[in-house]
Amino acid sequence: MSEKRPQSKYKIDRRLGCNLWGRPKSPYNIRQTGPGMHGARRGKPTDYGIQLFAKQKLKGYYGNIGERKFRRYYKEASRMKGDTGQNLIGLLERRLDAVIYRAKFVPTVFAARQFVSHKHVTVNGKKINVPSYQVKEGDVIEVRESSRQLPLVVQAVESPEREVPEYLDVDHKAMKATYLRVPQLEDVPYAVEMQPQLIVEFYSR
Repeated sequence: MSEKRPQSKYKIDRRLGCNLWGRPKSPYNIRQTGPGMHGARRGKPTDYGIQLFAKQKLKGYYGNIGERKFRRYYKEASRMKGDTGQNLIGLLERRLDAVIYRAKFVPTVFAARQFVSHKHVTVNGKKINVPSYQVKEGDVIEVRESSRQLPLVVQAVESPEREVPEYLDVDHKAMKATYLRVPQLEDVPYAVEMQPQLIVEFYSR
């Protein structure tokens, strides 16, 4: 999905039945039925259905990550010490496109993916064009000087929609962010509740 199709992110909101990013323009704010002529009619969800929904919601939030890549994140999280669900959130929040979005350098996660791909970003002074690049604690992420006056960057910085989370130190004048630490679930400013433990249960079936 790309920012060239701006309605795509709204389709995710409709399909999942929530305002996933908390954006004022989400059609879910107006129309809270599922896609289709009469909206989706669902019976009582099964445990499997609840777990699947949690997975779709988290995948969708980070720009509709593909199943193969998302499963790799889960496997890596399960090999790490500590709680697998928390580890999964940490890996997703270490994605370079997620950091660019959190730092308010761009307005959406979809724009962040494209922004990184188009080489507008450096990490520790080195150009990185891989949206899934894993940022480490202490890394300095910077918008290249030639990209700082792009309309979407100016719009994002000035937008009152979101706050920068505490695990990032951001200087919008210098268009620079330092990744201070890997967050826990409760540190991440999701607009809707995320339940990574249900995803762990889904893959553990």
